[in-house]
Amino acid sequence: MQSYSTIVGVLSLRQDNVGYRTIGGRYGIGNSTITLITTRYKELGLTMEKLKTMAPQEVVEAFYPPENLRHTEKVMPDFESIHQQMMKMDHQDLSFIWLEYKEKNPDGYQLTQFYKLYGDFLRENYGQENVSMPVERIPGERMYIDWVGDQPALLVDADTGEARKIHIFLTTMGFSSYVYAEIFTDEKTPHFIAGVVHAIEFYGAVPKYLVPDNLKTAITKHTKDELELNAVFEDLQDFYDAIVLPPPPRKPKGKPSVENHVRYLETYLIEKLKEDAPYTNLASINRKTHEIIEAINERDFQNKKDPRKSRKYAFETFDKPRMRPLPGGSFTPCEYKYFSRVPDSYHLEFDGHYYSVLYTYHNKPAMLKATMTEVIICDENNRFICRHERSYNEFPRYITDDSHMPPQHRFYKEANLHDGAYYRRWASVYGQSMMTLIDRVLKSCKYEEQAYNSCNGILHMCDDVPKSIVAEAADACVKASACKYSYFKKALGRARNTPSQSGTSNSETLPEHENIRGKESYQ
Repeated sequence: MQSYSTIVGVLSLRQDNVGYRTIGGRYGIGNSTITLITTRYKELGLTMEKLKTMAPQEVVEAFYPPENLRHTEKVMPDFESIHQQMMKMDHQDLSFIWLEYKEKNPDGYQLTQFYKLYGDFLRENYGQENVSMPVERIPGERMYIDWVGDQPALLVDADTGEARKIHIFLTTMGFSSYVYAEIFTDEKTPHFIAGVVHAIEFYGAVPKYLVPDNLKTAITKHTKDELELNAVFEDLQDFYDAIVLPPPPRKPKGKPSVENHVRYLETYLIEKLKEDAPYTNLASINRKTHEIIEAINERDFQNKKDPRKSRKYAFETFDKPRMRPLPGGSFTPCEYKYFSRVPDSYHLEFDGHYYSVLYTYHNKPAMLKATMTEVIICDENNRFICRHERSYNEFPRYITDDSHMPPQHRFYKEANLHDGAYYRRWASVYGQSMMTLIDRVLKSCKYEEQAYNSCNGILHMCDDVPKSIVAEAADACVKASACKYSYFKKALGRARNTPSQSGTSNSETLPEHENIRGKESYQ
């Protein structure tokens, strides 16, 4: 069974015509799992828009119904006999043997797991030679990302003389090996994101894949079964429309290109930086770093027959023409704040202000993302819920979208927003008697605001009541000098239950009002 993130991610990548091999590496799953997800997607008849509006657990259960998850004991293949069979084959083909195994054991292991188990068997019983698989690098496809392991103390505080360690952020293009490096004071998320953004701007184009190491600043969870990106890195992925594809966990050879450059820079870049050490600020050490990196990029490769000639030539000739142009603007990192549950007030606190979220998210996890101009609220799967303009004013502290409020809260807020003039205008719809009644209710209290609830109650009581009956009840209260909510309630009930004395119950004289048209309008 796969997670919500894996299901949606696989379907999104397949719709972008991304191959099985890439998707399998991205999410740590086999081809059969990808086929299963895409097949069930077609069977369900859903759209991606509909899928993204469904609750995560609902999506998982749709693709993996609980009744289909009964555990069955799989038959372990006889790998010793399989190995002997492989040795006798002129053209060794393990998939052919797997097909024979599946014919005898339909509920047995799938191909990917079968390969893994056979590999484990070979390592345990016959050992394995240390050989490397050559990899054909595709121009413009991958940008590798990492931190240099060595952290020399090359920064010195000009006031205290204290030496500080530096942290070297590094990227390299897979085909050309074109390098970008930048110095930071730590390896925390803001600096990591800044490094990635600066690197992409340095290259002046966007690769198809971003390949970071399995760092906590980029990857929240990465196992053979599941990949979960850090929220800010997921936003960066969406902004640049580049696929984040980290190497398999605990397998650094999944990105040997950048690993080789890390080792090279540890022995070359750092030694070059030490020549002018110490540095009193980041600007000076970064200027020196860029000079060193520029020289490395322009230097010819030792192999004179290499068609790439130099890193810079290879990048400009082969990599960049196959990369996508930069999107408009620059990625702006947000401040992130995670809430394990939306509080009873359905407002999330940030920087001394409280921003509303739809009240139905009460008690559910949520994530708040703040930029300099706006506050964005997402659910636990980083799906958009709502946005607010960020407030820097001391008051109001509660930033509320009325549509987020439950009906009873919205009614209470509306009732407290209006003044005496509002209630007098509302009363005019029902005629002079109601206007007099409301005016006397407003004047009956020492402070007009204390009468608003009574006015609101009286006027709402008249909803769906014929205007002639309302006018009759109001007139009775005015004549009796009993202009109160309780008296009007009794008078209205009496008027509704007493037949009209005029004998023309269907006729009704409408009050003059700017919103009421006469018969002339219909000629």
